[in-house]
Amino acid sequence: MTTITVPLYRAAHGRTGDKGDRSNISVIAWHPALWPLLVEQVTPEAVAAQFRHRAPSRVQRFVLPKLQAMNFVLDAVLDGGVNDALNLDTHGKSLSFLLLELPIQVPPALQHLLAGPPEG
Repeated sequence: MTTITVPLYRAAHGRTGDKGDRSNISVIAWHPALWPLLVEQVTPEAVAAQFRHRAPSRVQRFVLPKLQAMNFVLDAVLDGGVNDALNLDTHGKSLSFLLLELPIQVPPALQHLLAGPPEG
């Protein structure tokens, strides 16, 4: 069996919050054994690339190893924030779903820990 590419949601779940024009997106591993893989692949650069169409001015990552979680803070991605945005999701609640579509590589030894149906 070789490394497979899967969306991040197979290895983690997420939650989104907002403050002004800033979005906070948490990524939490489904299993502790998946944590190192997430730290390696879900980088600020990968997140910025995933959100390139929203042109964040800055992406910061805060790693919480005891929780097997990380929090990303994306600046200037909410079209001005709740009071200024004309889009339908002014709070950016759906942005965690966009991040959870990020493709990641999973080695054979960890594939049994993925959520959802097996690839194939």
